[in-house]
Amino acid sequence: MTKRFQRGRILVVAFEGWNDAGEAATNAVRMVRDAMPLVPVLDIDPELYMDYQFNRPVVGVDEYGEKRITWPGATMFGPARRSRTRGVAPEAPAPEERIDRSNLYVLLGTEPSRSWRGFVAEIVDAALVADVEGIVMLGAMLADVPHTRPISTFASSEDAEVRSDLDLEKSTYEGPVGILSVLSEAAARVGIPTISIWASVPHYVHNAPSPKATLALIERLEAVLDVHVPRGDLESEASAWESGIDALANEDEDMAAYIEQLEKARDTVDSPEASGEAIAREFERYLRREGPRDDNPPWRPGG
Repeated sequence: MTKRFQRGRILVVAFEGWNDAGEAATNAVRMVRDAMPLVPVLDIDPELYMDYQFNRPVVGVDEYGEKRITWPGATMFGPARRSRTRGVAPEAPAPEERIDRSNLYVLLGTEPSRSWRGFVAEIVDAALVADVEGIVMLGAMLADVPHTRPISTFASSEDAEVRSDLDLEKSTYEGPVGILSVLSEAAARVGIPTISIWASVPHYVHNAPSPKATLALIERLEAVLDVHVPRGDLESEASAWESGIDALANEDEDMAAYIEQLEKARDTVDSPEASGEAIAREFERYLRREGPRDDNPPWRPGG
């Protein structure tokens, strides 16, 4: 089973929305996609699954200077094959910017608003056609953790053999779920094992992307897949992110005091929040929350 995830055809997945605090998960999967010569193999029709009043289309300017509307949806990318008609495949990234593995697939999209079972059925069918042997799903959650400490990650699987081979945990969570859990169950029913990797993002900086959390997800993904994902400027961006929050805290005594409390909690008893059990508990609290957090500080850095 270890060889399946480290040598076989694997689909790496992330969705914008509820599963993607600080855009950490989708940014991590974009890095995987951009480091490989991948082409679209499945475009899911957004008309069937999206509520455009909830996930609105976005207008922007394309490479030709023309305005274009981008619709929320989901696209699965697969390895580029040499074209029989043109004799060439899409241009690959430079050697230092690419992943040295040719059997990874990527799925990026927006969490749908309706018809979840039909949505995941399309993904599972495409995975079966591509002979995908395992799925790794990335997520990020808001948590009561300090930005000054390493970002905690929690990796789990419902497959006992996968847990044993890769030293993962079994989630004991019961309660409301996101699209990742629905996809995991649907994949398991057709014999495709899955792994979920979650990162905890400081809730007091929820409005801004979190490159530090993206980096933590990349590092955990590398360990699971036995690959190296090119970092680009990610490490410097993570340092700048942390320094920027430090600067904000230095100008706000309440914020600084709150962060100090989180640091003490993290450092007590050998960093308990770094343990899989602790982050699993935080994950469960996050999933059970309904509506705005009542315990959030009134300030919102970057908001």
